Amino acid sequence: MANSKEVRNQIASIGNTQKITSAMEKVAASKMKKTEVRMAKGRPYRERMLEVISHLANGQPEYKPTYMDEREVKNVAIIVVTSDKGLCGGLNANLLRQVTRFTKELSEEGKQVSFCLIGTKGRAFFKSYGGRIISATEKLGDAPSIEELLGAIKVLLDSFVEGEVDKIYLASNKFVNTMSQNPTVEQLVPLVREETEQKSQHWDYLYEPDDSRVILDGLMSRYIESLVYQGVVENIACEQAAKMVAMKSATDNAGDLIEELQLVYNNARQAAITQELSEIVAGAAAL
Repeated sequence: MANSKEVRNQIASIGNTQKITSAMEKVAASKMKKTEVRMAKGRPYRERMLEVISHLANGQPEYKPTYMDEREVKNVAIIVVTSDKGLCGGLNANLLRQVTRFTKELSEEGKQVSFCLIGTKGRAFFKSYGGRIISATEKLGDAPSIEELLGAIKVLLDSFVEGEVDKIYLASNKFVNTMSQNPTVEQLVPLVREETEQKSQHWDYLYEPDDSRVILDGLMSRYIESLVYQGVVENIACEQAAKMVAMKSATDNAGDLIEELQLVYNNARQAAITQELSEIVAGAAAL
């Protein structure tokens, strides 16, 4: 049995770790709330932009927008959004597992797959996994700006316009609630035409120059950028939620371990006291 001093040192060490994990849990909870606010602010922008795009597209049904061009799929690009840091449970592992499974299905169909990586964990994974990497962006922080993502997104959109890529997917974690985050792989480009609710009043735009097609393609480009940005922000919310849960579990486990060690310490201390009493009694009897 370990002596009382060793057990006492272990209890102190685990207690220090428990304080760290508890503090990290509180920090993650605070960051998650801020990211949820950022997510909520982005939704009205996307919804309004989609409404405008749908109105313009329905106004000239004979025109096929550039980013709605359906063609034979030979080359596929996947934007993979992961976190920059760890300590968030199986969040990144679950997403990367789904991406590799989806990549295998595409490869078996004879399609060439390339990747656009956002996040340090994804870059580290594909460094060993392999694959054609078009671009890699990392260290965006907890409050990324869309300007930091524009370069990587533009490379993919240009590749789609030039015919080098036929379809683009976005792989990221969807925030359901604090306890649930779903890894998803969704089609990003070509955009799917969505039916919007027809309003009673009629409204239209004045164009300068008089070319609504250029404006429509430009709006779609901005809309795609907003979808990627929203995916990154939502993934950060998932990261903080997963980290909060993981740190809470670590804090609770540390508490359980301290209780077990405290019992071992009490037993060791009692055994030492008993031994000392026995030695005193034996010495008194010898006199």
